[in-house]
Amino acid sequence: MEEVGTSILSDWHCHLGEGCTYDAATDTAWWFDIIERKLFQADLASGAVTSHALPLMASVLVFIDDQRQLLATENGLYVRDIADGRLTLHMPLEADNAATRSNDGRVHPCGSLWIGTMGRNAEKGAGAIYRFFRGELLRIYADISIPNAICFSPDGATAYFTDSSEGVLYRVAIDPTNAVPIGDPETLYDNRGGPGGLDGAVVDAEGLIWNARWGGSCIDVYTPGGDRVRTIGIPAKQPSCPVFVGRNFASLLVTTAWEGMDEHARAADPHHGQTFVLDVGARGRPEPRIRLGST
Repeated sequence: MEEVGTSILSDWHCHLGEGCTYDAATDTAWWFDIIERKLFQADLASGAVTSHALPLMASVLVFIDDQRQLLATENGLYVRDIADGRLTLHMPLEADNAATRSNDGRVHPCGSLWIGTMGRNAEKGAGAIYRFFRGELLRIYADISIPNAICFSPDGATAYFTDSSEGVLYRVAIDPTNAVPIGDPETLYDNRGGPGGLDGAVVDAEGLIWNARWGGSCIDVYTPGGDRVRTIGIPAKQPSCPVFVGRNFASLLVTTAWEGMDEHARAADPHHGQTFVLDVGARGRPEPRIRLGST
């Protein structure tokens, strides 16, 4: 297990920290506590962290422009005004199914959003993965239990994802102009039987996949060919999602969670649910903005 310089960005103990992203224009990081319906905003220069209460569970935040964000939530995609936090429904997402909520997602370089849904109690096969692009919501994979690790290669020609209940990290060729899959997914890395579970992921500037290992207290780094080349320790048992942050995208922000841990397990894991920044000696990429319309 490799140890790197690590600092606590937020000492709030997230029940289910997830969905971290970064806006380089304002040097601001964002993430959620899904279960507690909170959105966190951190000014990285000052270290100031602000918590915003939400009226519903949300799990993914992407930028439309300098004034607006798009949030994936338990029943739809909502436009959020950054200035006042006002939410406006843009498109329903499994709104007719109260048993599911949104989970992992990320924007492709073309401006398309891949977003996963899952059962609120992780019911087997209750979720799916969708592609949202220029007003069209297309279901691309069904019968998903816990969609995670959604991310894309720098050239936009490959997508990665997992169903955390299976323990297999997949890759699939996609059309770089619209992020639609071409052919069937194939196994990139098989973690079945291994310690911990595959969770959120992000791709760096070299095309390496950085994956949070839930229950493993670490981030694993994989090549596009499926070789694990690094394992970096996290001071909490359940890391959930990474994203590159900072002016040069040289640091890695990692959310964690205490979901499913009883009082004794939390006591044994004093940093449970906190949010960290790691000096990983790598360089990330800016998160693309989503395209809602035809331009």
